[in-house]
Amino acid sequence: MFQAPLLEDENRENVQPAKPQPGGRHPPGRPALGLLQGNQRGSRPQVIPVQGHPNLNDENYGKIPAGKAGSKQPAFTIHVDEPDGACRKRPVAPKKTLSNEIITLNATVTSLGTRKPLAPLECTMDFSFDSPMVLDTSLTSDVRERPVSANNVPDYAEDIHKYLREMEVACKPKVGYMKKQPDITSSMRAILIDWLVEVGEEYQLQSETLYLAVNYIDRFLSSMSVLRGKLQLVGTAAMLLASKFEEIYPPEVAEFVYITDDTYTKKQVLKMEHLILKVLSFDLAAPTVHQFLTQYFQCYPLTAKVQYLSMYLGELSLIDADPFLKYLPSAIAAAALIVANYTITGTAWPESLVQMTGYTHENLKPCVLDLHQTYLAAASHTQQAVREKYKTAKHHGVSLIDPPEVVTF
Repeated sequence: MFQAPLLEDENRENVQPAKPQPGGRHPPGRPALGLLQGNQRGSRPQVIPVQGHPNLNDENYGKIPAGKAGSKQPAFTIHVDEPDGACRKRPVAPKKTLSNEIITLNATVTSLGTRKPLAPLECTMDFSFDSPMVLDTSLTSDVRERPVSANNVPDYAEDIHKYLREMEVACKPKVGYMKKQPDITSSMRAILIDWLVEVGEEYQLQSETLYLAVNYIDRFLSSMSVLRGKLQLVGTAAMLLASKFEEIYPPEVAEFVYITDDTYTKKQVLKMEHLILKVLSFDLAAPTVHQFLTQYFQCYPLTAKVQYLSMYLGELSLIDADPFLKYLPSAIAAAALIVANYTITGTAWPESLVQMTGYTHENLKPCVLDLHQTYLAAASHTQQAVREKYKTAKHHGVSLIDPPEVVTF
């Protein structure tokens, strides 16, 4: 046990230890640190083993400062405080002089002369070998210029046409359904279809989307009675369904609500969509006039003006339910091609399409006459959306072409 240190020596460190008293007892006061000779902090004292009777539990057992080797020391080791990082002086590496190297580098750089801009490498490369890594740019540019048609599959064209001819019968709406509607008329339907044409142009939808929407409307009205206040809601929901089926990026439901001038809510549109799907039994892949026209163009190539005029006549048939609901889409497409081809080139139904479709001039004559009358009255019709659509240069302005007075076969 040690006694408390004296007040005057409480904060002193360089005090020599007092000599031990007789009897082996230490003088009162705390053991002081070893004397710092010359007040040189940072030099590490040499330690040697302690002789005598050391304390075996001391962690510094066996070491005392070199200057105190001959005197009797207590059974613990006295250390001298040293500042952090002062244990060992690291030799400082001599600074290298880079003057010679810089001079040598500058001489090397200056020997290159004045810097000039990079020039193209004149290296003749031989592409005569057949390497899979060599790209034929003519092929890639050709693909970009000519978009690939998904319907251009000659190996399956006959099977596809046969399937569509079967499906158009199953997806055909009832001919006289408008007579059983208590609150709507054919003129109301024509106004609705004319508005959908404008909607398709506003959102840049495909022509196929318009045809599908009209098919859904007619099939729905063939089974359900609708009030005139809900007719536009039916058309909006049908257009939404057709967009989801055909378009890559269909408009949002909120946009269809917006085009109705907020007449209906989003909940009403979705509820009507659900009702249409239920009535149609989810049979949405209905063949249309546009699909058959595309097939006819693949079988019998025509000029762009004839093709657009055929599409114009096909969309004119959508406006009036009477008399075109009684004709199949394949027959309307054939009649549109006949009238358009006769208007532009003076020729009628080619033999190749007779073999493909099985339609002859006699089969198509009633439909051709009805479509021709619609073509004649298009300029004076109340609904002008289709005509305005095909006035643009994109469609070669085919709606401005004067129709022939008579179509002869």
